[in-house]
Amino acid sequence: MCHAPTLAPWHNQHMATPIEDYAILSNCRTAALVSRDGSIDWLCLPRYDSSSIFGALLGDESHGHWSLRPTDPDAVPTRRYDGDTFVLITTWQTASGVAEVHEFMPVHGGRVEVVRQVIGVSGDVEFTTHVRLRFDYARAIPWIRQVGSEELPAILGIAGPDAVVVRGVQLRAEDHMHAGSFTVRPNELRDLSLNWYPSHLPMPEAVDVDEMKQHTLTWWQDWAARIDHDGPFEADVVRSLLVLRALTHEDTGGIVAAATTSLPEDFGGVRNWDYRYVWLRDAALTIEALISHGFLRVTARWREWLLRAIAGDPGQMQIMYGLAGERDLTEREITSLPGYENSSPVHVGNGAWQQYQADVIGEVMVALEAARSAGLEETPFSWALQRSLLAFVEEHRARPDNGIWEIRGELQMFTQSRAMMWAALDRGVRAVREFGLDGPVERWEALRDEVAAEIDANGFDTEGNYFVQHYGSTEVDASLLLLPQVGYCAYDDPRMLGTVAQMEKTLMHDGLLHRYRTASGVDGLPGAEHPFLACSFWLVEQYANSGRIDEANALMTRLCSLANDVGLLSEEYDVVNQRQVGNTPQALSHLALVRAADALAGHQGRAAQRS
Repeated sequence: MCHAPTLAPWHNQHMATPIEDYAILSNCRTAALVSRDGSIDWLCLPRYDSSSIFGALLGDESHGHWSLRPTDPDAVPTRRYDGDTFVLITTWQTASGVAEVHEFMPVHGGRVEVVRQVIGVSGDVEFTTHVRLRFDYARAIPWIRQVGSEELPAILGIAGPDAVVVRGVQLRAEDHMHAGSFTVRPNELRDLSLNWYPSHLPMPEAVDVDEMKQHTLTWWQDWAARIDHDGPFEADVVRSLLVLRALTHEDTGGIVAAATTSLPEDFGGVRNWDYRYVWLRDAALTIEALISHGFLRVTARWREWLLRAIAGDPGQMQIMYGLAGERDLTEREITSLPGYENSSPVHVGNGAWQQYQADVIGEVMVALEAARSAGLEETPFSWALQRSLLAFVEEHRARPDNGIWEIRGELQMFTQSRAMMWAALDRGVRAVREFGLDGPVERWEALRDEVAAEIDANGFDTEGNYFVQHYGSTEVDASLLLLPQVGYCAYDDPRMLGTVAQMEKTLMHDGLLHRYRTASGVDGLPGAEHPFLACSFWLVEQYANSGRIDEANALMTRLCSLANDVGLLSEEYDVVNQRQVGNTPQALSHLALVRAADALAGHQGRAAQRS
């Protein structure tokens, strides 16, 4: 893994912190984004999709942040996670000494808390902290009062339904924020914490920080120890699986696509979306990655979440939901936050919840078959759900859709969407033929074959020898790399090899793959975007499974080097300015990394050659 770019001076606050300079702390319910410079610039409480209390990520300090770093402006940080956990350790080298900051979010006890423990290593190191609380996406300045004592200092901030207590250092009001300082000597500890709770309840008592830290370390280590992986890029795979677990809500089982909203795909542009929700596609792919590495219990919980979310009528199925299965994700602009590098608008909610994306049921059916094959028994409700989903596919198979990339332009008959319909029907057939479940298998087989014939007739350019993005187009789309993954065709099918060649010709930028050509106008949006990391990982898988092993290894090595110093990947990568782009950490990027590593290890994942 490569290290992030050189840290900008900490006093140069008008410069946006590079996306790759952020690490996350997670309690599997929400996450804090901490910069290399020691500032928590994004924190939504109590859930990933709650409003922010620290929003500097999408603006500046005035929108809320909590900085903690040595007073010495020339202090130099290095950081790492404590093994296979999300306990972040930052070592600060200063002119007067060395100190560490251990940061984490406890994963037990129902507490919603961020802990920052400062430990002296050598010499005397003075730390300065600034806390600027801004609730509700910086639209609410809280009422703040001192509630501690000289020995146990604390401030309480309340705004509407939310309250936080900040403990551990004497803080004084200063220019619409609170500031404090302290010095640590060798082996001295100073525990700082921020504890959220509903404002109508009593303030929680302080608890033992060392005990919380040890429990959190043990919880993450025990989970990571169960990872089943025997192959190359082991550290990258383990960290990626940990990220996927961190993005899975501990209580509901919902899996968010990323921890952030509105980090731009085009700096200064309008391609800014809220990813703090559960896309059925991304969640299904995440489940497959977890199943392939030994995790079945989380799959059962996700299937229960799916049953609750979709509920009675598959005709009302959405492509995405809230963490607990909420249906109304109406997209709106938040004008109180100016956006990352002034990329506006900032969005809360996502209009894609009202889209029709024909590929989603296929991804869900593929994931549920993977669970079935791994030993998760069907229940009467789970199989009834799948039969209803197949009925929905049958009813809507001639309907154009928004596609996997959620285009906001004209609806199309996207080839990848049609192939995923084929995959859904194929998994229904196999459920009956191979697992003995009940269903109209002859009708499903006939429909599956009709869809395949339609794709072969309309989704393939015979002159160019490649699959096309949508019927009537001559463009290609990186999502076509998913066709062999679900068994529609073989990886070395001449049609697939021709499609890859066309992608290399038209979608490659400095060796990385774009999703599609935005210049074609298919997505109905202004501006452009950068290479999409998941697509390049899909290309690694394609290379590996079609005999281009050396190229697969070279591309995989390069892609893993684009992770930041603690192993996190965002959505896209700017190859010109060598920086991460888009929401972070991105589940799709990390699960595609896992699949690519498995392919290099000789695992075929979910591919089953089309008969």
